[in-house]
Amino acid sequence: MMPSQPGGSGSEKQSWTERRRQKIRAEIERNRRGEYTVPTWVLALALAAIVLAWVALLILA
Repeated sequence: MMPSQPGGSGSEKQSWTERRRQKIRAEIERNRRGEYTVPTWVLALALAAIVLAWVALLILA
């Protein structure tokens, strides 16, 4: 007879959610200290949009 474990998969899920909460808290703390950085892909997308706007302006004007 196997003893039932009250927190079998539930405790595993709880540890996942707790790790997730820890990561979110750490990110918020970093952002409050001013360590926030914009992801590189966002900067590349913004640069591409600016270049395309200039090219469109030169061609269409």
